[in-house]
Amino acid sequence: MGKKWLPLESNPDVLNDFSTKLGLDTSQYSFHDVYGMDPELLAMLPQPVIALLLLFPITDQSEAASKAEADRLRDEGYTPPKAAYFMKQTIGNACGTMGVLHALANNLSTVSIDDGSFLQRFYEATADMDPAQRGAYLEHPPEGAPDIDEAHHAAAQAGETRPPGLDEVVALHFVALVQREGRLLELDGRKPFPIDHGSSSPATLLQDAVKVAQRFMESNGSIQFNLIALCAGLAAD
Repeated sequence: MGKKWLPLESNPDVLNDFSTKLGLDTSQYSFHDVYGMDPELLAMLPQPVIALLLLFPITDQSEAASKAEADRLRDEGYTPPKAAYFMKQTIGNACGTMGVLHALANNLSTVSIDDGSFLQRFYEATADMDPAQRGAYLEHPPEGAPDIDEAHHAAAQAGETRPPGLDEVVALHFVALVQREGRLLELDGRKPFPIDHGSSSPATLLQDAVKVAQRFMESNGSIQFNLIALCAGLAAD
């Protein structure tokens, strides 16, 4: 990777402020903490939930599992779903921003985006690009195109903990889980394509995504996980 950013903190306040600056109307949909995977805790989330961001540690186990999954899918002749908006991650420590962009891009018919904002202009410019082209456009926007660097840098500085230095190794990674055309999709810019985790629906997205998160936890060998949901309702002050 060439360009490198400071990582975003897994914090709904940070993500909501960042998304607002990019053009999301957070009075309608915003990011909220998931306090646990028990049904009564999931029921505390505003409804509907339209995306889930999963933060997990990158370990030898997770890297081996990711490679084995990609190899298996290729061997099976897997065809990535065409409906998903997916982009490759070419910027170091950009996984938080990638998660936000994936969550919103796959819900453009639901969320409200300000006209002329970064999000509106970026999604319009990249709509017909392939995943690699979208990643390159984000990293090296052409002259006159919207630039996200300043907004990302401000968001990375806004967390409750000190951001690591650019040279520090950050072994945590965000992915987005969304529902498109009746399928639950994992969108991870480090992977070669979106991962289809089976059938889902707007009504069952949260429960379906939590099952995937639980499988991540079981196969990873770590408890250092965090979940943030994109839900209906006003962002907390």
